[in-house]
Amino acid sequence: MHSKKIFITSQIPRAGIDVLTGKGYDVEVHTQQPILTSAQLKKKLESVDGVIPLLSDTIDRAVIDAARNLKVIANYAAGYNNIDVAYAKEKGITVTNTPDILTDATADLTWALLLAVAKRIPEADTFTRHGNFTGWHPLLMLGKEVTGKTLGIVGAGRIGRAVAKRAAAFCMSLVYYSRRRSTDFEQQTGARFVALRELFSQSDYISFHCPLTEETHHILHAQNMNLLKPDAVVINTARGAVIEEQALYRALKAGKIGGAGLDVYEFEPQITEGLKELNNVVLLPHIGSATLQTRQAMAKLAAQNIIRVLEGNPPITAV
Repeated sequence: MHSKKIFITSQIPRAGIDVLTGKGYDVEVHTQQPILTSAQLKKKLESVDGVIPLLSDTIDRAVIDAARNLKVIANYAAGYNNIDVAYAKEKGITVTNTPDILTDATADLTWALLLAVAKRIPEADTFTRHGNFTGWHPLLMLGKEVTGKTLGIVGAGRIGRAVAKRAAAFCMSLVYYSRRRSTDFEQQTGARFVALRELFSQSDYISFHCPLTEETHHILHAQNMNLLKPDAVVINTARGAVIEEQALYRALKAGKIGGAGLDVYEFEPQITEGLKELNNVVLLPHIGSATLQTRQAMAKLAAQNIIRVLEGNPPITAV
C-alpha cells in the first residue's frame, strides 16, 4: 500500500504536521505566498489522499474533480463556506472543520474589539505616540459607555454564547437573533429572542457570530443600516460578507452610526476603500483564533480528522 499523501495549503503549527508524519504519511506543505490559485490547487491535489486547506482556499467543483484520489478535506477553520460541501459528499469525500477549539479565543477577541471601539483605544494610542498628549482634559478622547448597555448578538452558536456570557460582567441587557430560537441560549445567558429588525434598532452594540450562508449574506445591508442607533457599534468576527461593507463604510463616514470593529472583510484580504482612513473603525487582520494554544489545537484536530477518515473511521468533527 502506498504511503498516504497529504497536502497542506499553508504553513500551520508543527504540532499538526507531526501527527501526520508520525503515522508515516507523506506530507507536503505549501510555504510560499501568495494564496494558491485554482489552477495550482488542481495540480497539487491531483494525487493526494487528504488536504488541509485554509478558509481562503476555494475548494469548488473544478478543484474536487481534479482531485482523483481525494478522500478527506480537513478545513483548518470552524467555517467551511470555501468548500462545495454538497459536491464533495456526492463524490464520496468527507469534509471536516475545527469547531469548539477557537470559541474562547474568538469570544475574547470580540470583546477586545468592542472595548477598543467604545474606548477609542487605537485612536488614543496613536494620539499619545505622536506626542499630542499634554495633560488630562475633560473633553479628551471621550468614548462610549459599555456597562448597562444593550448587546445584540446575531447567531446563537458556541461563539455567540461565549460572547453573551462575558457580557454579564458588564451588566448588559442581551437580545439575540438566530434562525431558530434557542431556549438553552436564553437559559445560559439571559438573552431575549427578538426579530432581526428589533435587534438592530434596540442594540447599542451588535456582534455577528453567524455562519455565512445565502440567508446570512448581507444580513446587515444598506436598508437595515438605517435601523441602527446613531451611536451604535458594529462588531464582526464572523464572516465579512454578512455585512454589506460598502454600506457600512458610508454609514461610518457620514456619522450615521457610532463605530465598528472588524476582524473579517467582505472581499478579504481586500478592505473596502476608505475604511482605513476612518477613526471610528478598528481593523484587525483576521486574528480571531490567533493564540498559540488555539492554532496548535486546530492543527492537531485537522490532522486527526484526516487520519481517522483514511483509516476507515468516522472523523471527530464532520461537517
